[in-house]
Amino acid sequence: MGRSRPVRFGVTLPQIKRSWEEVRTSALEFDALRFDSVWVCDHLYGVPNPTLPIFEAWTELAAVAAVTEHVELGTLVTPPFFRNPALLAKQVATLDHISGGRAIVGLGAGWFQPEFEGTGSRFPALGERMRALEETALILKGAFTEERMSFDGEHFQVRDLISEPKPLRMPPILIGGGGERVLMGIAARVADIWNNLAIFQPQLATKIEALRRRCDEIGRDPDSIEISQQCVVVIGSDEVAAKSALEKAQRIYGGHMGAGLEEHGIWGTPDRVIECIERHRKLGCTTFLIEFFGRDTREPARLFAEKVLPAFRSGS
Repeated sequence: MGRSRPVRFGVTLPQIKRSWEEVRTSALEFDALRFDSVWVCDHLYGVPNPTLPIFEAWTELAAVAAVTEHVELGTLVTPPFFRNPALLAKQVATLDHISGGRAIVGLGAGWFQPEFEGTGSRFPALGERMRALEETALILKGAFTEERMSFDGEHFQVRDLISEPKPLRMPPILIGGGGERVLMGIAARVADIWNNLAIFQPQLATKIEALRRRCDEIGRDPDSIEISQQCVVVIGSDEVAAKSALEKAQRIYGGHMGAGLEEHGIWGTPDRVIECIERHRKLGCTTFLIEFFGRDTREPARLFAEKVLPAFRSGS
């Protein structure tokens, strides 16, 4: 699945308890280093501590779009009920124009209940959130392509919606999550990209097989969906530095982002990191959405760009 695709690398931007200047300088660095994309989480509260200050996702991306030239820009991931899907379509189209056609729409079901309740947003049971997720994707697709559209869903309705201007390109829709039946069924029906959460990185092969089954059930070519992996990358210039950083990362991330990091994750010297990426690629994963470990993530990003990126660029 997807082995003919180029390998692509995205990087998460500073967002929680950071200044705009930190965001800006990091975004400029990642853009100059020629990473393929930059990403923010779409949370309204800091995670896991709601009192942590956090920038709003689509506003941050719009500001980053205005100061960068190359990187695509996306969310990991936008849930239903924070915004009306018609408004979200407008936000995405605006971002796409600001960036010159670099917007990606990352969608998921949402999970952090306090931020929904605190903002007066609905937080129904998971099954309902899944249905709302698919409705959101369908409304976005219609708003991006149709002169006028109407949609009468269980959770969202629009009547003769006019959404202008259209995006400069059709923004790819990423569906993020690990549910092997319902979530991946949605991905099979509406996604251009499926993203495996970091917590499920050890189960990547199983998850990809499940996605293939969902595609087979509806007659979709599984290779038409790009496979991406959310991941922590711990990179050191030598084995001692890499091992030390790994131990610190495991203590800080615990079981959420750091699940199975030593055995299944991407860490080590540049040569070992390349081997880890190749292991993922053999399973069918061609895109890596990276959170670099370090207070200033530009430092490991520079090492990665110098020593790892060339191994996956055409002509290298």
